[in-house]
Amino acid sequence: MPPISHLRSFQALELAMRTRSLKAAAKQLAISPAAVGQRVKALEDYLGLELVVRGRAGLQPTPALALALPHLAAAFRELDAAAEALQLQRAHEIHVAAPPDFADLWLVPKLAAFRAEHPNIRFCVNGEGEAPLRLGAADCEVGFGRPWPDGELLFRDYLLPLASPENVARIAPFALERRLEGFPLLHLDFYKDDPAAPDWPRWIAGAGLGREAPERGIRFQRIARVLDAVRAHAGLALCGLALVADEVEAGRLSLPFPAANGGWTEHVFQARFRNPHLLRPQVRRFRDWLLTEAGTTAAWLERLAAH
Repeated sequence: MPPISHLRSFQALELAMRTRSLKAAAKQLAISPAAVGQRVKALEDYLGLELVVRGRAGLQPTPALALALPHLAAAFRELDAAAEALQLQRAHEIHVAAPPDFADLWLVPKLAAFRAEHPNIRFCVNGEGEAPLRLGAADCEVGFGRPWPDGELLFRDYLLPLASPENVARIAPFALERRLEGFPLLHLDFYKDDPAAPDWPRWIAGAGLGREAPERGIRFQRIARVLDAVRAHAGLALCGLALVADEVEAGRLSLPFPAANGGWTEHVFQARFRNPHLLRPQVRRFRDWLLTEAGTTAAWLERLAAH
């Protein structure tokens, strides 16, 4: 029998089979699709069996897994039921699943203030924190995309070019319409599925600026990684400001173009709390705090966009 250390691999495998997608499983686990694939591969290596193949309809079980899949699905249904039954016994823990960028750039830095007011509440965010990781549904799930029927709006994002203060000083002497010519552009794919979010070619055309080959440049999947490049003076990034409001306000990141030239996303950051979890007062307090903090961010974006 595989050791308990393989439980996460079984969880990733069961979700991948249920959704027929590494990407969909990764979203539920708040990890990358590559990490889901690594967990499944680790289980295959341990068992010495191929478990998953790719088909036209997505991921498919091999004959070996097909025999075991009903038992695996039943086992995780039982684990979910057990987790629900134990909810009230972990009253001082809050488990959050969120996009890594939202967690790292927005949520975790702000949690210090919440912890100061509620020092007995322990958090586990994307599997890390004071509270130990557990199986079962998170108390709060955060996502970025089209509005969920049962979701609560946190905020839309507002995209503008971002640069280090040093790079803003370098391009400031040039005429506004020529500031981007010859300057490295950093491309962020976080918003690529949003029909309203501008990319560099669309933003440059809409702003009436000049730039040869605006589609060229380094591409990034994560907001945090493109921000690292911006801070290192590697170029300008067209990035949402919702998660970096504090850095913009503090002057660690700068806006090289007028704020009114930005573009709103159609997709939204949103939160979902399952009703049984909201029976716990600690979760209700966290929900109220989260919505209040999100409202502050939304109001800041609205003020910025109006300038």
